[in-house]
Amino acid sequence: MKFSLNRVKALYSHHGGEGNLVPDGIDALVEKIGSQLGGVDEVVRLGDKYQGVIVAKILKCEDHPNADRLHVCIIDDGGKAQNVQRDAEGHVQVVCGAPNARAGITVAWLPPGATVPETIGKDPFVLEARELRGVVSNGMLASPKELALTDNHDGILEIDGEVAPGTDFAEALGLKDDVVIDIENKMFTHRPDLFGYLGIARELAGIQGLAFNSPDWYRPDAAVPAPEAELLPLTVENELPGQVPRFTAITMRDVQVGPSPLWLQVELAKVGSRPINNIVDYTNYFMLLTGQPLHAYDYDKVKALSEGDSANIIVRNPRGGEKIKLLNSKEIEPRSEAIMIASDKGLIGVGGVMGGSETEVDQTTKNIIVEAANFDMYSIRRTSMAHGLFTDAVTRFNKGQSPLQNVAVLARIVDEIRQQAGGKVASELIDDNHVPGEARERQSLYEPVTVSPEFINSRLGLDLQAQEMRQLLENVEFKVGEQGDDLLVSAPFWRTDIELREDVVEEVGRLYGYDKLPLQLPVQSIAPTQKDKLFELKANIRSSLSKAGANEVLTYSFVHGNLLDKVGQDKDQAFQIGNALSPDLQYFRLSLTPSLLDKVHGNIKAGYDKFALFEIGRAHIHGQNDPQEPELPQELNTLGFVYASKKPATGAPYYQAYKYLDVLLADFKVRRTVKLVPLQGADLHDNPWVQQLVAPYEPQRSALIRDDKDRTWGVIGEYKSSVRRALKLPEYSAGFELGPFLLMQGAGKPSYVPLPRFPKVSQDITLKVPSSLSYQQVFDFVWSELGKIQPANTMPWLGPVDIYQRKDDPEHKQITLRLTIASYERTLTDAEVSKLLDAITDVASKELGAERV
Repeated sequence: MKFSLNRVKALYSHHGGEGNLVPDGIDALVEKIGSQLGGVDEVVRLGDKYQGVIVAKILKCEDHPNADRLHVCIIDDGGKAQNVQRDAEGHVQVVCGAPNARAGITVAWLPPGATVPETIGKDPFVLEARELRGVVSNGMLASPKELALTDNHDGILEIDGEVAPGTDFAEALGLKDDVVIDIENKMFTHRPDLFGYLGIARELAGIQGLAFNSPDWYRPDAAVPAPEAELLPLTVENELPGQVPRFTAITMRDVQVGPSPLWLQVELAKVGSRPINNIVDYTNYFMLLTGQPLHAYDYDKVKALSEGDSANIIVRNPRGGEKIKLLNSKEIEPRSEAIMIASDKGLIGVGGVMGGSETEVDQTTKNIIVEAANFDMYSIRRTSMAHGLFTDAVTRFNKGQSPLQNVAVLARIVDEIRQQAGGKVASELIDDNHVPGEARERQSLYEPVTVSPEFINSRLGLDLQAQEMRQLLENVEFKVGEQGDDLLVSAPFWRTDIELREDVVEEVGRLYGYDKLPLQLPVQSIAPTQKDKLFELKANIRSSLSKAGANEVLTYSFVHGNLLDKVGQDKDQAFQIGNALSPDLQYFRLSLTPSLLDKVHGNIKAGYDKFALFEIGRAHIHGQNDPQEPELPQELNTLGFVYASKKPATGAPYYQAYKYLDVLLADFKVRRTVKLVPLQGADLHDNPWVQQLVAPYEPQRSALIRDDKDRTWGVIGEYKSSVRRALKLPEYSAGFELGPFLLMQGAGKPSYVPLPRFPKVSQDITLKVPSSLSYQQVFDFVWSELGKIQPANTMPWLGPVDIYQRKDDPEHKQITLRLTIASYERTLTDAEVSKLLDAITDVASKELGAERV
């Protein structure tokens, strides 16, 4: 939000303000604004741009003897310029090509040595005395464009009123000591009133302990002049009262459209707004003044697009295929939910954003419609973003303007057009008002807030008296009464952000100054911080799998729908993203396995023939975690793992994946509580997550991971051939996925165990067992028995070597296990290890019906 400090100071003093808004200079004021109002982006001292520019009067203007379009002007600068060639009477000769150059007018003269203001900040152009077609020109007479006031380059600037030659140009136009301050817009997101000069002036007074008085005309019950000329009938139909809570309009006859007064052009130019004509410029000026955007339509153009004998305005959504050409010459097909202003025959404006070119006010306009409306801030924001339309009106409507100020601003601009452009009111005020009656009656959007001084002081750490708080609030025109010992605070009609006690606390603290609040360190407990169990669990999982040789990856939580199809998962169970970052990121993933499998082929192409990948992340699936909100997703923490090898290997890939799972279960001491249940024929308990989890796995070569309470935690196995083909996986691939909370049921986290320094001894044992026994059952039995009889201070390892079934003996299978054991005290002998295996064989023979081969 840019504002002219001189204009703000003038508003303050003109309406009875007592005191100095800039008591300690510009720098101190900027610092105060930054600490109590909003961050300052830029400070521009306007006078610096016009150094050396002088007001002069053209005394004589004759045609150039050697050029048809040039004039030779003799000007009076009051003798102000130094080191310039003068005639006998002390006047200066300047050659000028402007068509409006003539004797008697007052102009802006740039003498030799002056820099053209328009070029400052770009490629500065410094003037000098030079001949033009044989005639010396001392500098130039400047156009509004060259003076960086407007885009008008059709002629030289003509200065209104009686200004003495030799006057400093910047001083004559009120620019010399003026400063434009630009406050970052996001600081005012909740303060639409601060997008107008009145709001800025009020706040600058308030943060300095000064009282501000709004103009008498700025009031919610302002009166609009009655019709004073032949009527110009107008009808307004609002089909969107929920999005357009108020729409006011009035017609005016016989306006004289032309250039704006110079002061108005200068005020707009200060903040970067381009003057167009007096009617449009007044709408822009009063928007700058109050923060309320306004729009003027050519009445006759609207009537030509209407049915009947009146101009008809309809507020509605666009119909299919409708287009509109805007004031910036851009043609758009509005989004279907946009708020549009239309006539009977088509669209004439995008409500709250920009008007249409078909009904714009131009030099031929005689009659106008002036509109002051209020639009839904969220709809305006979406329309602006959808069509790339970023206007001053959008900036203000984005913040949610108060609908209680519309008539006041409309009445003020109507009065100005009557006085300055000859317009006459030609209709009654049309006020389509859907603001709640209670808000209109109390002239405030919200009920008064009751708050105690103790409540305010306790939140701010202050010891202010009730009267001090009252004065701070009344300085910015709050109404403050008493209700017992409490304050009864009523926000003014332009404030849209005072609804709760905390809002009043914030207001008092900001006006008093947050930098004045006492500095006190917060009291904190010295008790040890509770560890995050999930965070610690994930760290331990990483440690366990990493030491086993796996590599952690991090993939997107979103996947392409094609990937879900390739692994056989149901896309209807996944949440689809409405505004995906990329076409490849369409759905929340149902499990981690597809994301990992998608990375296998790329790594193999990169030259990695054998590797293991894992990821700890989240999956999402349609679920009913909250019966009150069943549409919320079921969010699951999972651990995914995949092993892939391009090189041929002995044994099934299932067991490569199992080795890593076994390490993990052993580290977390949950191996004995976990059982693997063949996936084929298993009861999935109608669990939608498990159904999607097992989709990529081949049922005959996979197993469910369950605990001793028969709860399913995951799956381990090899992948379906269709999945391998679709994702170009090597044939030797397997993996697992499980919920990591299974590991929390163990005895603790992985711990360091020192390795024995004496040599290890390894021996194999092959047991012929019935085919009905699974490998897991045999392994668990051997491991359990080994734990009972192993020598003290030894460390054993037990792992699979081979599973073999003879073709001529389908009733049995042979499982070979390798025992590796080492002592911390001495070197074990082969005989000792053989005795261990013999003892295990004896028990296995009795318990399992096993035979040692």
